[in-house]
Amino acid sequence: MFGALRPLQNRDGLRTIKFGSIAVPELPEVETTVGRIRPKLVRRHIAGIECSWRRTLCGSPATAARVLRGARIEAVGRRGKFVRIDTVRADATRVAVLIHLRMSGRLEVQPSSFARPAHTRLCVALDGGDELRFVDARKFGRVWVTREPEAVLGRVGVEPLSDGFTPDLLRCLLAGRSRVIKSVLLDQAVVAGLGNIYVDESLFRARLHPRMRSDRLSRRQCERLHRAIQSALRDGIAANGASIDWVYPGGSMQDRFAVYGRGGQPCPACQTAVVRMVVAQRGTHICPRCQRIRTGFSRGHRSTRNRRALRSNS
Repeated sequence: MFGALRPLQNRDGLRTIKFGSIAVPELPEVETTVGRIRPKLVRRHIAGIECSWRRTLCGSPATAARVLRGARIEAVGRRGKFVRIDTVRADATRVAVLIHLRMSGRLEVQPSSFARPAHTRLCVALDGGDELRFVDARKFGRVWVTREPEAVLGRVGVEPLSDGFTPDLLRCLLAGRSRVIKSVLLDQAVVAGLGNIYVDESLFRARLHPRMRSDRLSRRQCERLHRAIQSALRDGIAANGASIDWVYPGGSMQDRFAVYGRGGQPCPACQTAVVRMVVAQRGTHICPRCQRIRTGFSRGHRSTRNRRALRSNS
């Protein structure tokens, strides 16, 4: 590595949604970002890089500028919640630019003659006079320039929309951990790209309570969860993600949420009021009727078999 549910109207009139806790872009939002900027970047050459907020760039800005100058952008993709831009220099050295949007980062490709948006933290100058601009109001986003992208991405888990993500693999991943299922699904080293929104939506679709123990799920439950994760993510991508706060306009997945951000509102399946609770230190939304938890399957509860054994020995 070099160097080391309340609808709102934004200023453009686009409908967005703001929740009680800060939402972070997840796989569908990052995939949407990649799809939007890819046609404007591939086969372009980098003329330079400018960083106005030192902590945005992990490493030396001077070294990053020197290494990227003249490099040709070969591909723009996504790995988990990271945007990955692969470049190649004239000497055939491959250099990756990795971007994690975190809470408020967004990427824009604009002519350099246009005024930079407020909170622009990093700009990559392109041939032809355009700039790739990283705008980040809350300053949590990070950018890496590296010859070894796996040093950053190596611990990222399986892609949930890949061919390798099978029901059997999901069952193995869950069975190997004795934690509440929501905690496991949020772990980026297990399944890449899932966050609070799509975990809540997936668990609802699978009719699973987020406090169920991951190692107690049956094969059938794992198959339901596998289908639910993939369908929720694909629906999110088709809707261009969810418009979160004022940062990510243009998506419509927030209009299709069944439970997330809908505390007190009726469940679309049974009309029971959606309940907000805290699971794995995250605000969580469930339908208490559709996602009932059986005694012995939540963390902190003894199984029925264990209780019977205790009674027989007393």
